[in-house]
Amino acid sequence: MEKNNKPIRALGLCSGGLDSMLAGLLLREQGIDVTWVTFETPFFNAAKARKASELTGIPLLVRPIFSVYMKMLKDPPAGYGKTMNPCMDCHALMFKLAGELMQEKNFDFLFSGEVLGQRPMSQNKSSLGYVEKHSGFKGHIVRPLSAGNLPPTIPEKEGLVDRDRLLNISGRGRSRQIKLAEKFGLTDYPAPAGGCLLTDKNFSHRLRDLLEYQDDCTEEELHLLKHGRHFRLNPAAKAIVGRTEEDNQNILKYHNPAADTVLDVKNYPSPIALVPHDANKASIQLAAAICTGYSKAPKLSPVDVVIKSSGKKKVIKVIAIMPQDVSRMLI
Repeated sequence: MEKNNKPIRALGLCSGGLDSMLAGLLLREQGIDVTWVTFETPFFNAAKARKASELTGIPLLVRPIFSVYMKMLKDPPAGYGKTMNPCMDCHALMFKLAGELMQEKNFDFLFSGEVLGQRPMSQNKSSLGYVEKHSGFKGHIVRPLSAGNLPPTIPEKEGLVDRDRLLNISGRGRSRQIKLAEKFGLTDYPAPAGGCLLTDKNFSHRLRDLLEYQDDCTEEELHLLKHGRHFRLNPAAKAIVGRTEEDNQNILKYHNPAADTVLDVKNYPSPIALVPHDANKASIQLAAAICTGYSKAPKLSPVDVVIKSSGKKKVIKVIAIMPQDVSRMLI
C-alpha cells in the first residue's frame, strides 16, 4: 500500500509471541512496510522478539528504557496487578515511547498483537482504552487481530489499512491464531506465557523489599534479585547468598566492586555471599555467619571467612548460623 506514492509504514510493539508475529504478518500481507520495536529492562528482555524477527523477516528495533520505566514502576497511576506488575501503565508507556519513535522515524501508525479479552484485566475494552488515552496516541493504534471488535482507528478511516482484511478474534481461545500460523508457515513459536518478572510472586516480594529500603537502585541490583537467597539483615543492610555455582557467578557479575562486600568461606566448599553497599561491621559479621551456615565448614567452631571490599581483602572468624535459624530473615 502507498500514501502519496510512498509505502505505508507501520511500527508495532513486539513481545515475540505468536500474536505479535501474526499482527505483523497480517499487515505485511496488505503491502504495508512493517517494523517492530521491543523494549528492554531488567524485568524483560528482547530475546523472544529477536527470535520472532528472525522467523518472519520483520525488522526489529531494540530500545533499553530502564530509567523511564523505573519512574513509572514506583508509582503507576492504574496500580499493580496481583504482584508488582503495572500492566496498563506499562503498555501505555511502551506505546508512548513507540509513538515518539513513530514520529521520529516517519512511520504512519502503531500496531500490536493484543487480542480483546485474552487477558481479562489488561486486554478488555476499558483497559485498551486506558492505554490509548495515556499513551498520547489515541486513535493511532491498530490491533489487527481484534480490529473487527473495536472502533475504527484513524489509519483505518484514512485507508492506510484495509479494515475488511483485519480480524475479529476475542477471548482466550487460540484456535484461530493456530490456524493462521499454519497459513503463514509458522511452526516454531513460544507458548502464550508472559516473560515479565514483575508477574513473578517471589521476584516481586524481593523488589518490594528493595524499593522499601532504598530510594533508588541500579540495573545491576535488579538483576541480583533473580539470583541466590536474599536476607534482610536490618533496615540498612541485606545479604545475598548463592544457591548454585551459577548463582555465585551472577552475584559476582552484577555486584559493584567499589561499594559491595563479597564473602567466601576459606578452605571449605561454600557459596558466595554479597552485602550490597557500605555495610557496618555487625552486618558483615552476620552475613558471614549466614554464608558459613550454607557451607561445608564445621558448624560449632570458628571458621575463617574472606572479606573483599573496595579492592581490599581481610579474614574474619565466625561461627556458622544454621539456615533454619535465619529463615525469618529470608525475603
